[in-house]
Amino acid sequence: MTRRILISGSVAYDTIMVFEGRFGEHILPERVHMLNVSFLTPRLKREFGGCAANIAFNLRGLGGDPIILATVGQDGDAYLERFAALGIDTTHVLRLATHYTAQCFITTDLADNQITAFHPGAMSEAHCVSALDAAPAAFGIVAPNGKDAMLRHARELRDAGVPFMFDPGQGLPMFDGAELRDLIGAATAVAVNDYESQLLVQRTGWSEAEIAARVPTLIVTLGGEGSQLWDKGQRTRIAACPIASAIDPTGCGDAYRAGLLYGVANGWDWVKSAQLGSVMGAIKIESQGAQNHALERDSIAQRFADAYAHRPW
Repeated sequence: MTRRILISGSVAYDTIMVFEGRFGEHILPERVHMLNVSFLTPRLKREFGGCAANIAFNLRGLGGDPIILATVGQDGDAYLERFAALGIDTTHVLRLATHYTAQCFITTDLADNQITAFHPGAMSEAHCVSALDAAPAAFGIVAPNGKDAMLRHARELRDAGVPFMFDPGQGLPMFDGAELRDLIGAATAVAVNDYESQLLVQRTGWSEAEIAARVPTLIVTLGGEGSQLWDKGQRTRIAACPIASAIDPTGCGDAYRAGLLYGVANGWDWVKSAQLGSVMGAIKIESQGAQNHALERDSIAQRFADAYAHRPW
């Protein structure tokens, strides 16, 4: 059986700038109705990001076979070269010469306040990529992407008989209650963090337990408190993997989902898969950026054994 994992989601660049002051000292509350400010940012770095790319990076580090369903723009060559160097299949990554790759511009001050702007760019056309063309696969995930792409890929994965995880993430506000109820009903699993879980409850009109009753598996991540797994009506708490230090949470949820997907695609139960997800999230949080952490299978296995008293492989 193929162990390919189809990943519908964003591919993006993150441009991070640091203002060596505090925004509040330069924004006059009585003048916010005509705001016009400029911040000097002597420190700048550009990171590889995007949900699909982050998940694929972590899956590849685990030895998995990720297939990305996404779009990049005219500036996407660096990303395509990165995927090739990592051994990630780019057959179903569409390059659009008339767009820029999705990108996030983040300015942070010394108090860790952030001003963020997101340009979707090529991501808005991700529905031009077909999940049917990439099937078959052991599992799939519909992660934050263009709305039309998320709807299309969920429908196509269901029609192709590919079990998939619905991970609405920051894309959740794009959907109304009826759309979310349909997506939950079509999915094999739903993965959200605790805030998103409450928003999902609000949008669907279903309680968390009712959502869990309508999908075979529901995973709710709880940050440093671990995660909660509903599998066929049984609720299990997954302890967090201990960390040395929390450096940067960016991409931790994607790393967790890569662990989940690797496990279920290889026939593991959901508890063991969620434990691997926790290990992957812990490794990620100890490094700056979403794709800069080192991944080595023996080290991952030892980290798993230290946390859960048995080796995963």
